[in-house]
Amino acid sequence: MDKKRLYVQGYRLVGNHSAIKVCLWTKKAIRGQDVCYKCTFYGINTHRCVQMTPAMNVCTHRCRFCWRSIEHTLPEWEGPIDDPKDIVDGCIKEHIKYLKGFGGSRTKDNEKYEESMAPLHFAISLSGEPTFYPRLPELIEEIHSRGMTSFLVSNGTNPEMIRQLIEKQPTQLYMTLPAPDKESYNRVCAPLIKDGWERIRETLGLLSKFKRSTIRLTLAKGLNMHSAEKYAKLIKEAKPKFVELKAYMWVGSSTNRMEIGNMPLHSEIMDFAKEIAEYSGMKIVDEKKESRVALLMHEDKERKLYLD
Repeated sequence: MDKKRLYVQGYRLVGNHSAIKVCLWTKKAIRGQDVCYKCTFYGINTHRCVQMTPAMNVCTHRCRFCWRSIEHTLPEWEGPIDDPKDIVDGCIKEHIKYLKGFGGSRTKDNEKYEESMAPLHFAISLSGEPTFYPRLPELIEEIHSRGMTSFLVSNGTNPEMIRQLIEKQPTQLYMTLPAPDKESYNRVCAPLIKDGWERIRETLGLLSKFKRSTIRLTLAKGLNMHSAEKYAKLIKEAKPKFVELKAYMWVGSSTNRMEIGNMPLHSEIMDFAKEIAEYSGMKIVDEKKESRVALLMHEDKERKLYLD
């Protein structure tokens, strides 16, 4: 792990295996320019969100569409295990330290800047596969004990941890469904484990046990943006509360593996969302053009956590 390179890219390391990176949308929100789609869809305060990971270099996938540097990814945990309290303290400290650079900015929204110094939300997603952090239930409990909400994003290949989280649930659980079938999955994700698809199917079977579960489709033309009926079948079996269709974005390290033509237009995402909705019996309830994302639900209710 090249710490200097990560620092230049905006990462701030915390302890032995965690990190934060201030999201572009958080910066926009502090300037009063725009908010992320999680605010639009669910009411998350974009300017008060900490984007972090407790498992920086552990992931079972090397997805072609991933914007992160994945060449040094490890398929299983190695090394020490930091205390959840130390991780939360360190992430908040580094996040606020980074944001203080906005203090002298003339373009900031003063009220939002002041509020950003007291985070309300943890997006546990930044890099790696967070479910491989062995003390994840305790980490989520620590976040919630401070009056903050949590969104956990998983690739679905660690159903053992997902099962543990049923008793200590994140505010919202995301599972990325990267392909509609096993053959496409192997081509898209280049898994470092032999039974990745079977593990994803197992995790899909657990989603209905969570109060707020989300299946996310990260879609790239010419790669996994096909077979809407197959996606819909998996969605119907899993019974998530939400489904998000998000365009692959040609950014970061993915530009070394993908072409700009793989990036769908928002109109193409909406067309595919209509197909998924038709086959799954769900409805398109919201969209955010700037992020090229659509939200599906059975009924548009009880999705806002709190308002920005």
